[in-house]
Amino acid sequence: MSLGATTFGLTAAVRGGHLVRARRDHYVLPGTDHHLVEAVRIGGRLACVSALSSMGIFAFDASRTHVHMDHSMSRSRSPKDRFIPLTPFNRHGVQLHWHPLIDDNATEFSVGIIDALAQSLRCQEPGHALASIDNALHLGRIEEGDLSAIFAKAPERVCHLRELVDGSAESGQETMLRLIIGSTGHSCESQVSFEGIGRVDFVVAGCLVVEADSRTAHDGWEKHVSDRGRDLALARLGYMTLRPAYQHTMQRPELVAGAIAKLVSDRQRA
Repeated sequence: MSLGATTFGLTAAVRGGHLVRARRDHYVLPGTDHHLVEAVRIGGRLACVSALSSMGIFAFDASRTHVHMDHSMSRSRSPKDRFIPLTPFNRHGVQLHWHPLIDDNATEFSVGIIDALAQSLRCQEPGHALASIDNALHLGRIEEGDLSAIFAKAPERVCHLRELVDGSAESGQETMLRLIIGSTGHSCESQVSFEGIGRVDFVVAGCLVVEADSRTAHDGWEKHVSDRGRDLALARLGYMTLRPAYQHTMQRPELVAGAIAKLVSDRQRA
C-alpha cells in the first residue's frame, strides 16, 4: 500500500498472474522461491537450512522448507493454502523452529545467519552442520568470534564440533572428507602445495592424496584431463590419489573411509 497500490489493483495483478498472494497483505512475484512463499504463507520466516541456502551457504539438504515461528504468532496457515489453518497434519514436510532468536539480524522474511547456523546444529547431521559453519567462515559471512553465539545453546551431542571448525575448507565436501579421514585414525594435512602441481585438499599418512572431486557434468573433457595429469604427476612423486565423487562423500562416507584405510594400510605394509 505504501507504494500506492490499491486493493483493486493488487487483486487485478493477482488475477492477471503478475503477483502471487502468499498471505493476507503479503504479495510476491511469480517465480519467487517456493520455500520463501511457504514461510510467508505459514506466517513465519525462513530458518535453518532454508535460510542458509538462500544466503548462498552450504546446506546439504534444503529440499524441505524450514520456518522460524514466533511464539506470539497467531493465524498460522498451511504452506499450500492460505485459507486453511496450520495443523500438524497439513505441514507438507515443513520443519518448524520455535527457539528464541539469538541475534537481531532477522528480517521479516528470514532469520540471520547466526541463528540459521545455530538452528542447523539442532536439525542437520553433525557433519553437515559443521560443513555449513566452515563454509560460512570461509566465505567471510561470519567471524571466529561468532562461534560462541552459534554454539551457546547447541545440544550437548554437537558441542565437540566447535573444536573441529576450519574456515580453510573451500566446500562442504571438503569438511566431510576431513571428518571421514579423521575417522580412519590416520594423520592428515590439508591444503598442501606441490611445486609444479599446485595445491591438493588432503595428504593422508604422508602417502595418499585425497581430493574433493568437484567436477560437474558441464566441466568437460579438459577438466578431466587436467585432474588426471595432476594424478600422474603426484604418482611420479610416490603418492597415490583418491577422488571420491560428491555423492560418495556425502551419502556413503563409510565406503570412502574404507577405501582410504585400505590404501594406506597396504602402502604401509609394502
